[in-house]
Amino acid sequence: MPHSSIRQGYATLPSSFYTRTQPTPVARPELIALNTVLAAELGLDAAWLAGPQGLAMLAGNQMPQGMDPLATVYAGHQFGHFSPQLGDGRALLLGEVEDRNGHLREIALKGSGPTAYSRSGDGRAALGPVLREYLLSESMAALGIPTTRALAAVATGERVYRETPLPGAIVARVARSHIRVGTFQFFAARQDRHALRALADFAIARLYPQAAQDAQPYVALLQAVVAAQAALVARWMLVGFIHGVMNTDNMAISGETIDYGPCAFMDTYNPATVFSFIDKRGRYAYTNQPTIALWNLTRFAEALLPLLAEEDGQAISLAQQALGAFHPHFHAAYFAGMRAKLGLVGEDEGDETLFKTLLDHMEAEKMDMTNTFRALSHGEALHGSGLPAGLPASTSPWLARWRARVGQQGSADYAARASAMQQVNPCYIPRNHKVEAMIQAAVKQHDYTPFREMLSVLATPYVEQPGMEGYTAPPTPDEVVPYTYCGT
Repeated sequence: MPHSSIRQGYATLPSSFYTRTQPTPVARPELIALNTVLAAELGLDAAWLAGPQGLAMLAGNQMPQGMDPLATVYAGHQFGHFSPQLGDGRALLLGEVEDRNGHLREIALKGSGPTAYSRSGDGRAALGPVLREYLLSESMAALGIPTTRALAAVATGERVYRETPLPGAIVARVARSHIRVGTFQFFAARQDRHALRALADFAIARLYPQAAQDAQPYVALLQAVVAAQAALVARWMLVGFIHGVMNTDNMAISGETIDYGPCAFMDTYNPATVFSFIDKRGRYAYTNQPTIALWNLTRFAEALLPLLAEEDGQAISLAQQALGAFHPHFHAAYFAGMRAKLGLVGEDEGDETLFKTLLDHMEAEKMDMTNTFRALSHGEALHGSGLPAGLPASTSPWLARWRARVGQQGSADYAARASAMQQVNPCYIPRNHKVEAMIQAAVKQHDYTPFREMLSVLATPYVEQPGMEGYTAPPTPDEVVPYTYCGT
């Protein structure tokens, strides 16, 4: 066994929450990547995981004795349309472990075969989406943004059939919890108050134990999830991340980024940017993410209404009060993040205008988001008189206002301030054209060298790495990847 105390905590919930399911074995499993750092955090034996028994578990070929895999059920609004039953159609929850910090972490396999919730699907995953999820989730973790993690990626030695035959793979995903807004919606749609209460109690005990001490614990749960999601989306926005499919079944109540489908990071700053091929109307565009997060949280609040108060009017009022805190939470996190990115200490009434003016320039001049903020994160940009590299002449008036604001702060230690800015303005993000090139190398040439190199570079995104300048360059016109796909 890789861990002495692995258990299936989700199985303590009623049987209506899941279906016990064994993964479907694969033909020729091959370990592509093992996250040894994460394995150590989880108290897992990396050598065991890399060996025959560990590979058999990660591939779904043989479960260790006592392991009890589950496929969980949930509902969800997908692009605004409600599906009363979805669920883990290609994922299995293996169990949970207590990590080195005493926190419970769940481990799941994605792409491990059909379940009761596969809806005629094959339950498998293609290699490309598995590598994308592994790379982007680990990149997000390195950026300091709450996220599910990737423990391992395994090639199956089998083909999956989408538009064309593709190599198959499985990713082992780690999360504080896989409970989604859609999990609550499933039981709310069935008016199953007993199950709702059991789920809410489980979520409080697992994720927000402080809520249990509140006079109204379910209101406190709603408040905590609202705050967590507001902070998460603000952090996405600060690095130009676009989730792509913010359906309610893709929003984890833990406040972790989950389900890396058609997600990507912006190169050229444009608030209307959409990457998902199926998002024709821009529902999940970059600038719409706070609005959609609140929309999803409203669905969460609706599901919780029977628990908030006995009287409908009071329950609605409590829900509205909790939801009303979303925008204050979001703006506080976003503006604090922008001040840090621009080296500003304290608050000034002109800061919001300063931020907006910069973003307007970036949009009008088609400036690269990541490179613009990184260029401002150097001492000469803070106190010089010229243009930082990559900034057009039109930004000169804004630069003068920004430098004046910086100068009002009383400290002349520009080197220390620049260093602090470089800790929040990455020089490396998983640029979409590089991700796609990495996927093509793996899929077509069975070459994982680009994957491993990208993974190494993105592990320290705030540190400039000699010889890796290619990872900072925006795509050339012929390299632009306009769309990404869910990969299901």
